[in-house]
This record gives sequence, C-alpha cells and structure tokens, in this order.
Amino acid sequence: MTLFSKSAPILCLFALTAFLSGCSSDRGTISHTEFCRNKLTAAEELFNKQKYGRAQDKLEEIISLCSGTGVMEKSSFLLAQSYFNLEEWIEARGEYGSFVANFPGSSYVEDAEFRKAISSFNIEFKVARDETNTTTAMKDFERYLFNYPDSPLRDSVKYYQNLLTERLAEKEFQTARLYYRMDKYQAAVIYLKEFLEKYTVSKRRKDAFKIIVDSYIELDQFEPARSYLTMMQGEFAGDDDIEKIVKKNEKNIASAEKDFEKRMKKDSKKKKEDKEDKEMTN
Repeated sequence: MTLFSKSAPILCLFALTAFLSGCSSDRGTISHTEFCRNKLTAAEELFNKQKYGRAQDKLEEIISLCSGTGVMEKSSFLLAQSYFNLEEWIEARGEYGSFVANFPGSSYVEDAEFRKAISSFNIEFKVARDETNTTTAMKDFERYLFNYPDSPLRDSVKYYQNLLTERLAEKEFQTARLYYRMDKYQAAVIYLKEFLEKYTVSKRRKDAFKIIVDSYIELDQFEPARSYLTMMQGEFAGDDDIEKIVKKNEKNIASAEKDFEKRMKKDSKKKKEDKEDKEMTN
C-alpha cells in the first residue's frame, strides 16, 4: 500500500473538518444569548444613525431567533419605533400593538400605547371614504387615557381627539351639503339638525346654519328657517359677516313667503275653477 493510500482517509477527514468550520455561523464560539445581544447592539447603532430600514432587518431577525435571551422587549420596541420614524403608520401601529400585548409590564409600554394612537391618527384619511381609521384612532386615544388618566400627555391626547372629532364632523357636513346640492332639502335638514346638536364646536357650524336656513326656505317652512337664523345670529353675535347673512336671509324668507302665498292663492283659484267646470259639465 502506498503512502498516499494510507494517508488519504486522514486528508479527507481534515478537509471535512475545515469545510464545516468554514460553513459555521458567524456566532463562532459565543453563546446564543451573547450572539443575540451583539445583534441588538448592531441594530441599535443603525437605529441611532437613523438607518431605520437596515435596523428593521436586524431587529426582525432577532425577534425570529432570540426568544428567551432577554433582548426581545427592547428589540420589539425598537422595531415599532423604526416603522414610526419612517412614517409607515399601519406597520407602526401593528408593532406597537404587539409590543403592548407581549410586554404589558414594560417601562416602554405607556410610550408604546401613545405612539400606537398617534400612528392610528396618521393613517391616511379621506372625507369621502369610510371613517373606520378615524374611529380606530379615537378608541386608541380613549384607551390610553383610561389606562393613564394622570398622563402628562393628556392635553396632547385631547388635541388629537378634537381633530378626530372634526374629521367626523366634516364627513357628516359634506353628506348634508351633497343632499342640498341634489335638491334633497328634507334629507339635508335631517343631517344638519343632527350635526348642529352633535358637533357644538365644529368649524363648520356657520356653514351648517346657512344651509339649513336655505333648505327650510326651499321647503317653504319659514318658521324653522327664522328659528335657525336667530340661533345662528345668537351664536355668532358680533360677527359682521353673520349680520349681513341674517339680513339677506330675512329678505329671502319674506320674499319666499310672498311667493308661496301667491302660489297658494293661484292653486286655490285653479282648484275652484276646476270644480266649477266639473259641476257645469255634470
């Protein structure tokens, strides 16, 4: 047997060992926990450099590999923060929600709940579409205040809640105005009466009063028109524009009443003539 033949098994074993060593993971000889901590440190460095997209990749890897190593809480929170800073609001809300559910005792949880609500607020909203995103955001802020009634962010929450309420008010106002433009005055009145009762501080109240008065005039309901005109004058006392609108509408109501009376007399006369013609025919 040649020297090569004798040494071949030893060479093969050496080659296999070298290959397996080269294909081993980047963990080297460190523990799994230390490996995960190093990953988190690298992700934090990227996050602090505002390289949020690259940080997300590392954080998602940590979350999938590092359960039970003590790094999951911070990794989950940083992942949500990364989405938040990139203004990816749907993903941010989802990650904050997962964080709150998984780490209810965390020192980050109050911040997470607040940012979850902010993310909901920032999700795209269009007046003509369904207001689900708005109602979701309102629930998120309500839940935050319920959980943290003494929060120093309470005034900020109230600010966002007022903006969300105005979104709903705008949607209802636009619906009422659409009915008015379609000459469906009764439907417009129904929506506007509810609007004025429900949204007592909306920036659309002045416009709502104008349209409900005009709608009642079109419906030949002059007393309700005068009533809402008086309400508008009282609510916006001292507003020169409103005084002009009130005077103009008072003239419009008086003119519309005269036209209505003329129509009634004309209709009454025609009915009388039709009745007399029918009696003569018989």
